Amino acid sequence: MSSAWLLPEHIADVLPAQARHIEELRRGLLDVARGYGFELVMPPLLEHLESLLSGTGRELDLKTFKLVDQLSGRTLGVRADTTSQVARIDAHLLNREGLTRLCYCGPVLLTRPAGLYATREPLQFGAETYGHTGLEADLEIQDMALDCLRSAGITKVTLDLGDARILRGLLDGLQVDETRRVAILAALAGKDAPGLAELTADLPEPARKGLAALLRLYGGMEVLDIAERDLPGLPLVREALADLRSLAARVKQAHPEVRVGFDLADLGGYAYYTGARFAIYTDGYSDAIARGGRYDEVGAAFGRNRPAVGFSLDLKELAALVPARRLAAAIRAPWGESDALRSAVRQLREQGETVVCILPGHEHEGQEFDCDRELVGSGDQWVVRAL
Repeated sequence: MSSAWLLPEHIADVLPAQARHIEELRRGLLDVARGYGFELVMPPLLEHLESLLSGTGRELDLKTFKLVDQLSGRTLGVRADTTSQVARIDAHLLNREGLTRLCYCGPVLLTRPAGLYATREPLQFGAETYGHTGLEADLEIQDMALDCLRSAGITKVTLDLGDARILRGLLDGLQVDETRRVAILAALAGKDAPGLAELTADLPEPARKGLAALLRLYGGMEVLDIAERDLPGLPLVREALADLRSLAARVKQAHPEVRVGFDLADLGGYAYYTGARFAIYTDGYSDAIARGGRYDEVGAAFGRNRPAVGFSLDLKELAALVPARRLAAAIRAPWGESDALRSAVRQLREQGETVVCILPGHEHEGQEFDCDRELVGSGDQWVVRAL
């Protein structure tokens, strides 16, 4: 029999030092978002399952914890992603006609971890822009994602670009059912050339050759030149390649320190992305630390099909990649009931100082806080002096 205090697998407490680190990062990212004009929203942790999974596809369904509401008898879901909730807020609660910029930061819960050492309770930060179809919104979201990472202390990054329209263009009008489409996606993601050839053997030659070419289309700017040469000249494909070229040029101009790459076979999130998508990587870490792109169909399930683009990241994952900031200096104070002492402590705290009162019997215990000063009595007054 397991101990009652043991937590479920891939679920963990966040202890003081790490919690402080995560909270400082959260505040910094929200400040960046506010600087871009994004408004903070706080969707609920759970809601009716049909609303939570509207338009998200089977992949998110499998990640979502489900339970029965004891008040209504209906099935509820604990969110595994926040995007659909923000789309619902935009569609039904705000109902604005023009541009809407929203950001959020809160926990999500996954039925299975994304990796061997990953948590099932990420702290998801994200931003969404609704109401603009042009590349300006895509560029702003990419700028903001890069600025968020820079504010957290991550500077050596690679922006990896792709576009869901390329695969849609290659398969448009062909008799490919959903099961086969999922298998093709898996073969592309795994760079499985034999498997892809088997899955596409009966497709028309342009589609078959185009899909095979995607497996080779990863690298630098030369990828776009090769793609324009080797992929069929279909409208969606040409439009996607032109947009990727524009996005890459703008990012390289605005962020010359950022490496820009392409992987046209990486179709993560294909179920809801409708245009350009991106993933951001940093040196020494194999997984993407932020993902985003355009998903214009996300609001359709809520009866309001608005253009949308956004990105998200896991703050816990981000915190593990950057060193914690040095603790702000603090003041050590004795415990006492005198009005003068209590007034002095209160005034220091109102000035923004951290004052740690030493409770009786704990004078020699260590503190996480870096106390470089102490509050001492001097006649009828209390003064701060260096330790």
